Amino acid sequence: MSLTATILGAGVMGSAMVLPFADRGMRVRLVGTHIDRAIIDSVAATGLHPKLNVTLPKGIAAFHHEDFGKAVGDDTDFILLGVASAGVEWAIDKLAGVLKKPIPVIMITKGMSPQEATLAAFPDVVQAALEKRLGFKVPVAAIGGPCIAGELAVRRQTGTVIVSRDPKLAQFFAENFVTEYYHPRVSTDMIGVEVCAAFKNFFAISVGWAHGKLEVLPESENKARNNNAAAILFDQAVREMMELTRALGGGAESVWGMPGTGDLYVTCQAGRNSRLGNHLGRGLTYGEVKAGPMREDTIEGAELGRSVATSLRAMMKAGTLSQQRVPLTSALLDCLTNNTPLDPPWSTFHMN
Repeated sequence: MSLTATILGAGVMGSAMVLPFADRGMRVRLVGTHIDRAIIDSVAATGLHPKLNVTLPKGIAAFHHEDFGKAVGDDTDFILLGVASAGVEWAIDKLAGVLKKPIPVIMITKGMSPQEATLAAFPDVVQAALEKRLGFKVPVAAIGGPCIAGELAVRRQTGTVIVSRDPKLAQFFAENFVTEYYHPRVSTDMIGVEVCAAFKNFFAISVGWAHGKLEVLPESENKARNNNAAAILFDQAVREMMELTRALGGGAESVWGMPGTGDLYVTCQAGRNSRLGNHLGRGLTYGEVKAGPMREDTIEGAELGRSVATSLRAMMKAGTLSQQRVPLTSALLDCLTNNTPLDPPWSTFHMN
């Protein structure tokens, strides 16, 4: 018996997940947010997703968000939550308004929820909020790891990690999502996977800085690049993801595996986080970038850094996170919240 999947969020990543779902014979309903109206209209009319620039498989039902309840209906087997981090509270409201029974939810949203002196994983936050409002427990899982939406949308080989505190739920999703090109692994390390999923965007800014810096360095006689600097920053990013993961109670395997190192590698290749880093490397401040070349862009790594800065600094002050061991984190936070130039503290890297 085939499953029915309802996807809330018609951005590129949520929509790309249509491919493995459809290829597994699922009935798929794609629901847009308030900013996805043009996408939903296009998919409904021709099947073309204008941002992915691909035609989705036939039979995909497209809905605007005001018809979310109709999309979920009585036969949805699971809901994939594909909203941006800023839309999590909105998504909780939408879910709470339509769920009449505990339909499993799986999230591709990247981010962490700031608490007073710690951070919480979004899946835990969503599950707790829904249980409080609905009076029953909604099982929640998440997907992490390196997955470029445009590649998945044309069925390129892709490996991800499906994480849940309930191993049976993670296994259920993995078994039903796997195809000849989509290869999910299972994890119960919710904190480790989610820290990496969120902070790889944050740290990719620093690696992008090295390539932007090259553009303002005096040209050398041998036309040298700036890849050595990028490699130092990449190494430091992995080290600091390890510190953050340990401080919050996650496992090392997620950091050196696909959720951490693998996803950081992919994120550094291109995208808005790297582009921000390029601009910072050329000497602009974050405020200047947001007022100028990236004023229309949502930069997930920057939004994360600004949202969790107070919590991370409180952790450093309390001693639950060693400030000495996260100098790149501190430099990025200062850049994003104090509008200071990003100047990597090179001499502090070898000390931790």
